[in-house]
Amino acid sequence: MINGLKLFWRRRVRDPIVSLLGQGLTPETLALSFATGLVLGVFPIIGATTVLCLLAGAVFRLNHVALQLANHLAYPLQIPLILAFVRLGEGLLRAPRVTFDPIALVHHFQRDPAGFLREFGVTGLHGILGWSLVAPAALLVLYLALRPPLRRLDALRKRARAVPA
Repeated sequence: MINGLKLFWRRRVRDPIVSLLGQGLTPETLALSFATGLVLGVFPIIGATTVLCLLAGAVFRLNHVALQLANHLAYPLQIPLILAFVRLGEGLLRAPRVTFDPIALVHHFQRDPAGFLREFGVTGLHGILGWSLVAPAALLVLYLALRPPLRRLDALRKRARAVPA
């Protein structure tokens, strides 16, 4: 299990990062792209994160591969954080708490998408409010946390390239 996880991490995360650094991206640009992808990846509206990453990449000239990689890595956090962001937004606005049964919500959406949006549209806005308050701080913390390891990885990559085979 551990070897499989290491192999997955190396092939799906580390190797693409090393490749991006080898293409001339700075650790700072890569850190900002990853941090942005992670923050947008937990946006509380399912299905919107890929489009948001594409827009952020175009507007802020970030690396699209890094954005989408981070977006996909954030996916397991999106569902649990939707509830947290909704609760934060409800608390800030002193709105009544909405019952959250994910299976019932999915069935309701599949049965009547328009009715679902009428009934839960405001709840989505509560989630967006909660996310928008957390996102800037999360972006800064992630950016600052990702820079040092990316700088070390870039230095290792440069050293390995400088050593003759």
